[in-house]
Amino acid sequence: MGLFTMLCSMLACKAQAEGYKSLGVDEFAKTIEDSKVVRLDVRTAEEYAEGHIAMAMNIDVKQDDFEKKAKLALDKTKTIAVYCRSGNRSKKACQILTSNGYQVIELSSGIMGWTNAGKEVTKEEVDVFTTANGATVYMHCIKHGSLSIMVSTPSSDGQSRTVDKWIYVDPVTDKVQPITDYSSMPKADYILVTHEHADHLDAKAIEQLTKEGTMLIVNPRSSELLGGKGDVMKNGESKTIATWTVEAVPAYNTSTDKQQFHPKGRDNGYILSIEGLRIYIAGDTEPTPEMQYIKDIDIALMPCNLPFTMTPEQLKEAASIVRPKVLFPYHYGKTDMQQVVNLMDGSGIDVRIRQYQ
Repeated sequence: MGLFTMLCSMLACKAQAEGYKSLGVDEFAKTIEDSKVVRLDVRTAEEYAEGHIAMAMNIDVKQDDFEKKAKLALDKTKTIAVYCRSGNRSKKACQILTSNGYQVIELSSGIMGWTNAGKEVTKEEVDVFTTANGATVYMHCIKHGSLSIMVSTPSSDGQSRTVDKWIYVDPVTDKVQPITDYSSMPKADYILVTHEHADHLDAKAIEQLTKEGTMLIVNPRSSELLGGKGDVMKNGESKTIATWTVEAVPAYNTSTDKQQFHPKGRDNGYILSIEGLRIYIAGDTEPTPEMQYIKDIDIALMPCNLPFTMTPEQLKEAASIVRPKVLFPYHYGKTDMQQVVNLMDGSGIDVRIRQYQ
């Protein structure tokens, strides 16, 4: 037995003795394909931003509040798949998690071993929210105007398990860089498309995400371009999905020189009411008179991309009207996000910058 093989065997035995499993790259990769497995990156935020395994959330194990954050964000009915840079910090995280009753596996060679084996990483980011009704909402930043939302809801049958639903908004494969392969992601329960432009409507991405029972929600023009597919929603309409509601709200340009990009009445924004959490996905829009009627928003995604949508000053105006608790500027292209942060300083709104170029 070679020295490296012997060392790996010893570490695997140590991990098993401490209540978790230490896996090689291929076995780890196969295990995390299960949607019931939560991927956890325990490196620093800076390391995470440089590249991480797709759909992984980030909690830094070296921070004093790691255990507290983990308890708030992680579901004990799921397996937690932990990794770090090389396999050292992940062991500390596994020890903490197993001592708190979590079922845990780790990637023995860390993300270094993962990339050396030719596995892909992403810069996609995840934010976690807990609703008043006890559900956990994972918001995954994919790119530009594309995101996914996974809702993990306690089951109603008294069993110690959860029901997970996946929502994708404006999924796009190769019309926006980097190219996204949705076939490797969990299938969608719901897909929302705001409008017809190629950086929002992509039939290939929709096909990759669709399974039996997937509900596709689109504005009228997008349905036409998809050959009549989808549940059509017009501005002002609402729909019930599961126990949630979706409202289609106007998204359009108000500036005279921009109205050709997004004319009034054609495109949708959406408000999702999920287990007591209200999420406003603005779509491609400028500040509109209708925004004054959008109330009680917990999370808002608003665009900031000249010449098509808002300027940083308009984004501040729209945010001051809607007053979300958390604001994600998105669809921002080359806009200087530090300018947005500076303008929003003192607003009382939690502004979070993610990779929505």
